[in-house]
Amino acid sequence: MTTGSNAPAPSFSADPQLIVEAEQFLRQEAWLLDHGRLDAWLELFTADASYWVPLEVDQVDALETSSIIYDDLTLLKVRVGQYADGRAHARRPFARTVHQVGNVLVSGTTRDDIEVASTLILVEYRQERQRVWGANVVHRLRRVSADLRIAAKRVELVNSESELDGIAFLF
Repeated sequence: MTTGSNAPAPSFSADPQLIVEAEQFLRQEAWLLDHGRLDAWLELFTADASYWVPLEVDQVDALETSSIIYDDLTLLKVRVGQYADGRAHARRPFARTVHQVGNVLVSGTTRDDIEVASTLILVEYRQERQRVWGANVVHRLRRVSADLRIAAKRVELVNSESELDGIAFLF
């Protein structure tokens, strides 16, 4: 997905039931993150999933250019494990967050996957400081049995190229 003015518009003709299902899924994900249910959040991912926070606007490749975060499921589990580790002083105290998901659009479908674009406003409170983060997010969801799962998640922070001063939470 591109964020510039030449970005192609997503399709607005998706099945309304699919849009509702995608919105509900994203709300569930946000709730799990805001309530610290990180093990349940990890269960939302497929075995081959990726979690990407690009460093540059319209970044095309996660491997050829530096990224803020680029994790497969194994690395994502390590990251979540660090949150639970009492020795991870950089993450103490835990950040309290509120994820507000909006503008949910099914932007594409294939035989296996559903691409869902959304916006995210995240409020973080940690160490007597509140910060607000904004992002355009693209989920590639895959149906596993009857449930949707995250095959890929890309979080394009609106300020990705700025000084970020430590990120101690998950988007």
